[in-house]
Amino acid sequence: MNLRIGLGTDTHRLVKGRKLMLGGYCVPYHLGSDGHSDADVLIHAICDALLGAAGLSDIGTHFPDTDLQYKDIDSKILLDRTYQLIKKNGWHIVNIDSTIVLQKPKIGEYIPYMKDVLSSVLDIEKEKIAIKAKTSENLGFIGRQEGVSAYAVVLLQQ
Repeated sequence: MNLRIGLGTDTHRLVKGRKLMLGGYCVPYHLGSDGHSDADVLIHAICDALLGAAGLSDIGTHFPDTDLQYKDIDSKILLDRTYQLIKKNGWHIVNIDSTIVLQKPKIGEYIPYMKDVLSSVLDIEKEKIAIKAKTSENLGFIGRQEGVSAYAVVLLQQ
């Protein structure tokens, strides 16, 4: 049995005039993530973790922010393309563990919706996906509500 672990992280600035996309779900809030795509930090972290575990580089290599075809793209599309790539290379997902670090808004009530979206895109059971929400205890750029970060660890099996 061939197992591999991958770690992914992502951070985006919070700004007015953008949606706050987390795990493919639009969280209601007056600030949103700024980025080339829809700036979904959770999906981007999961993509990096999947690609890293499979030895396939990172999200920037496959979906560069210098390419206009990815401007404002729905990150669920990037996740699906990443998943198809790892499947093509003989890998399947054992589990995903992730954490979103965001001072406000509180997002606990939205986690089930995020898990629904991710399990649908990745064709895995919701029970194989963990999403945790943390604050930074009012410290740093996250505590000042200037940004959001996400971390993901995945286990793949071949």
